[in-house]
Amino acid sequence: MRKILVAAGLAVSVTILSSSCAHKVSRIDPEKQIDLSGRWNNTDSRLAAEELTRSVLGEKWLGDHQESHSGQKPVVIVGFVTNKSHEHIDAETFMKDIEQSFIKTARVRLVQGGKKREELRAEKADQQTNASASSMKKFGMEQGADYILQGAINSIVDSEKRKKVVYYQINLELTNIETNEVVWIGDKKIAKYITN
Repeated sequence: MRKILVAAGLAVSVTILSSSCAHKVSRIDPEKQIDLSGRWNNTDSRLAAEELTRSVLGEKWLGDHQESHSGQKPVVIVGFVTNKSHEHIDAETFMKDIEQSFIKTARVRLVQGGKKREELRAEKADQQTNASASSMKKFGMEQGADYILQGAINSIVDSEKRKKVVYYQINLELTNIETNEVVWIGDKKIAKYITN
């Protein structure tokens, strides 16, 4: 009987402890700005992408391209954005925010790059033997890019006791692929003051 009471008491204790450690989770709007840690977050990525896209599309190179190409939109590929900051930043998420901003404006045409382009080419190769002749996609029909956007995310941390300032700088460059001419350079700065 005593063993049963001890076991029941342990079960109740475990239940109480586990319920007191449970997390409360609630859904929030992904557009809402919430800064819990002061580290790079989705708001930083989205705002930087939107501002840099406005900047690059507001410059002279776009009009020059259209003037010299009978009004055609330039074709852009988003290349690598390197994380050189002090923390882990998923640069691919930032690149996707840039691509999404380009597509929303409809002022440039966007083509795939990197691993996704290789995956598309592998699919075309597979279709050469496994798809019907009428539905097979041909090699050599890709849209070549006119420009490539590349850059880096850097950071500087200044701290004293329980205070810290984290400074991020995102640098991007747009380069004409045919001539290697850099036609635009832009940056976005973000500073965060953090106290503990």
